[in-house]
Amino acid sequence: MSIILLGGSPSPNSSTSRLLQHVGNQLAPFGRRITRIEARELDPQALLAADCGEPGIARLLHLVAQAEVLVVATPVYKAAYSGLLKAVLDLLPQDGLAGKLVLPLATGGSQSHMLALDYALRPVLASMAPRSILPSIYATSDQLGRHPDGSLAPAPGIAARVALGIEQLGAELGTRHAAALAA
Repeated sequence: MSIILLGGSPSPNSSTSRLLQHVGNQLAPFGRRITRIEARELDPQALLAADCGEPGIARLLHLVAQAEVLVVATPVYKAAYSGLLKAVLDLLPQDGLAGKLVLPLATGGSQSHMLALDYALRPVLASMAPRSILPSIYATSDQLGRHPDGSLAPAPGIAARVALGIEQLGAELGTRHAAALAA
């Protein structure tokens, strides 16, 4: 089984990208294959045309179909998740998240956009039948500093939220693994 890190930021150096990488690093001890997919790296014409035969998009769909966990990260623009992420989610079938655990992440300029995860992104994810959507993690750019090596230096409150999210994900994976062994 695998974990997909799906980035919906148009910028490679964004706080969203750094947060996604940080969460991916925290998931490494779970012993699952981790694959990072950045929506901005997909062929834009194929993405907008929903060309599922294009190799990059076909790979994305295959990886998501095979994944056990999907970590979705997006910046918040105009009180909603990015249009780039929306284009990717529109490619997935109606039950494209069936049986999967989903951890939503978002970043924004202020706390005013925190609820965008709950009223904009969560309903879209829920419509695709995931096994579970874990509590969202939202951070402002000010809460996501950098260490001298460029890695993420989250504020204590965000570090605690990430740790809790990773713990909840681990518990869900452990429960699922135990159930599979019992069957």
